[in-house]
Amino acid sequence: MNAKERLFWSIAVPGFGQLLNGKYIKGIVLIALEFLVNVMGNFNAVIIASFHGDIERAINQADFQWLMFYPCLYFFAIWDAYKDAGGGKEPYSFLPFAFTAYFVTAGVIFSTKVRLFGVLLGPIWLPILSVIPGVLAGLLLKKILKPT
Repeated sequence: MNAKERLFWSIAVPGFGQLLNGKYIKGIVLIALEFLVNVMGNFNAVIIASFHGDIERAINQADFQWLMFYPCLYFFAIWDAYKDAGGGKEPYSFLPFAFTAYFVTAGVIFSTKVRLFGVLLGPIWLPILSVIPGVLAGLLLKKILKPT
């Protein structure tokens, strides 16, 4: 199994990539943290309400104090699984993951206020859209900082 496969398993559930890499304690800790943040933040209920288009209900069900922790946990787990599997060898390869975590966290913070074309996106869709500028900012900074 290559680094990208482990990265994709970590996208599915944080900690799975670590288990596949043989980092059992780290994997179990990340799975436990994901479960804790998911339950305490009401994340699954928020996802369901958002997918049904009931953004107000999603906002009301969300525990933002817990949900704000999720992006950093999620993108760290992805990066860590990828790195431990042999990916990300070039300098500053962590930057797209880190900046995506920052931007998605900002998306969670502003998800009750920001509207796109008059539509309130809420605590799932705005953070998901925030992945794009996060990845782009991380890739740009990686390119700027890359040693010549």
